Amino acid sequence: MAILDDCAHLHSVNRQTLPAGAKQQCVTTPLPEGFTAYVANVGVKDNTDDFTVVLAQGEPSSAAVFTQSRFAGPSVLVSRQRRSSAHAVVVISKNANVATGQQGLDDSTEISHLVAKQLGLADDNVLIASTGVIGRTLPMTHIRTGIAAMQGHNTTSADDIARAIMTTDTVAKIASATIAGSAARVVGVAKGVGMIEPNMATLIAMVFTDAAIDAPALDLMLRSTVDRTLNCLSIDTDTSTSDTAIILSSGVVAAVNHSAFGDALHDVLLSLTQQVARDGEGAEKLIEVIVDGARDHDQAKRVAKSIVNSPLVKTAVHGADPNWGRVAMAIGKCSDDTDINQEIVVIRFANQEVYPTAITEVGLEQLSAYMRGDTVRIHVSLNISQGQATVWGCDLTAGYVRINADYTT
Repeated sequence: MAILDDCAHLHSVNRQTLPAGAKQQCVTTPLPEGFTAYVANVGVKDNTDDFTVVLAQGEPSSAAVFTQSRFAGPSVLVSRQRRSSAHAVVVISKNANVATGQQGLDDSTEISHLVAKQLGLADDNVLIASTGVIGRTLPMTHIRTGIAAMQGHNTTSADDIARAIMTTDTVAKIASATIAGSAARVVGVAKGVGMIEPNMATLIAMVFTDAAIDAPALDLMLRSTVDRTLNCLSIDTDTSTSDTAIILSSGVVAAVNHSAFGDALHDVLLSLTQQVARDGEGAEKLIEVIVDGARDHDQAKRVAKSIVNSPLVKTAVHGADPNWGRVAMAIGKCSDDTDINQEIVVIRFANQEVYPTAITEVGLEQLSAYMRGDTVRIHVSLNISQGQATVWGCDLTAGYVRINADYTT
């Protein structure tokens, strides 16, 4: 079992009030050994950091997964070809550089080239990610000047990186774990609060480790872990054009047990997944949906996503209304799953069964009180076989509507 660092736990409860002592003990989360970073404002947006470069020194290995959107941005197109050869990653925030045609592709290629030149790397050693508003070209004059001014590296703090890649996020998202039986660490950062239902990766997520893991093994473990964490996340059913999840290893710590590394990677990505769900645009509550007793994992995940994505379920959770009929509806609309039998399905809110066993008025009042908290768990048992899955999302609020109604104006 991976050992989560104190800072990872504190960041995973980012919307809760933390004890003063905890804040003092967790000023920053250092990057693993062998990593340095550069964070700055290069004029993409005024008065905030919008440019990040992270470098793995030595002989790094890497893996990455990207959006399957048919409107994938130029940064995704450039990085797809380099996923296993990266030594560094550059992130431009506040502008997605998507739907910008040949100009956008040329700009992403040029940025990665200029960063590679500054770092003394080949172009293929630099991945690029972009996030922000769609349909606007990058201010390349400012960015060129900013890259030319990049001298060395100005931070080894994951917190600085997490803040610099934010767009409409309200908090930085960071998690770290120590690999059991080793001094090696896994540190992850992510951004994203809207346009999120990953179809492969999600948002912008970057994981860094000093454990010596080769690229093929990194790729297998990243894909497997993403499927059980980031791909089990939905804020609003919308798959981003820019989804990118990257893992970089500096390899400066001797080889570690792959199972222990996998546990640490899972813990970090799970924490980031939950942090993103809790910070969804306008969100006030985290929703966790567990489906078990399914035919297989895919069916369990499909049903769970149907529940967490339902606007009616989301608004019921927001209003602390234990309206389990909306959950039944969301299960039932999986009409291709003909082996789902309503006569054997069990629905629970937290540990309280609401169907098929009738719940009393007192029980409904108690559930409503539970749902006024900041986390609501819905548990469905299909009672078909042994498949299970857990997904995460958030409630639907007036704040979500306002944020997205006014996003570019």
